[in-house]
Amino acid sequence: MMRLILVLAVYLLAATGAKVAIAEEITIAAASDLNFAFREIVTEYEHTTGNHVRLVFGSSGNFYAQIQQGAPFDLYFSADIGYPKKLIDEGLAMPNSLYQYATGRIVLWVPKESSLAVTKGMDALLDPAIKKIAIANPKHAPYGRAAVAAMEHFKVYDTVKDRLVLGENVSQAAQFVESGAADIGIIALSLALAPAMSTKGTYWEIPTETHPPLEQGAVIVKASKRADSAKQFLEFVKSRQGVAIMTRYGFVAPESR
Repeated sequence: MMRLILVLAVYLLAATGAKVAIAEEITIAAASDLNFAFREIVTEYEHTTGNHVRLVFGSSGNFYAQIQQGAPFDLYFSADIGYPKKLIDEGLAMPNSLYQYATGRIVLWVPKESSLAVTKGMDALLDPAIKKIAIANPKHAPYGRAAVAAMEHFKVYDTVKDRLVLGENVSQAAQFVESGAADIGIIALSLALAPAMSTKGTYWEIPTETHPPLEQGAVIVKASKRADSAKQFLEFVKSRQGVAIMTRYGFVAPESR
């Protein structure tokens, strides 16, 4: 009986020309500082819409190069808004989709068992006990460039540069310190506040005026075959719910609408 009802329902939909909504999956290239915040946002988005999201985390510069080479991403969330702007200039992203979704922050972070006093601020990096300092690779990671700028501002860079170990992205830099492969690191505040790390270490927030602002931007990739779904996700990030999650992870987010 139930099977007959289902057959009739499908027949009626076909006869009336009604469209059946089919869940889509979009692929998002996201800066690694979004690792924890975006997993939470995606969970809420999928629950609300029924659509699916595949998250790929990495360094913003690498994603920029991959999109130039035709990587099949639908959305690109960069830790440096300059990269999405370049894609627009190159005709590879939709101009009207550009959105500055947050401003990031950096912190000095050590494991809880460490004897290093991060309350000393950047002078803590001068401790002779430190063998390795983890940062993201400044060649393609905005958080790495911010870390170098902050060290230069406090005039410690020349002293410690030979002790730097470079992560492919800021998440990997955080993993170096968390695992003990480095003694201290300059990482994203969003990672330091994440449940997975907040109980494992302590941090000192680096003043924002000591480095260029980490203005983070998103854009829909022009070659996307799921532009409508990508726009829907972007709107969810802009919503009160999305902004609240971003703010909880330490991002300076735009005012909720």
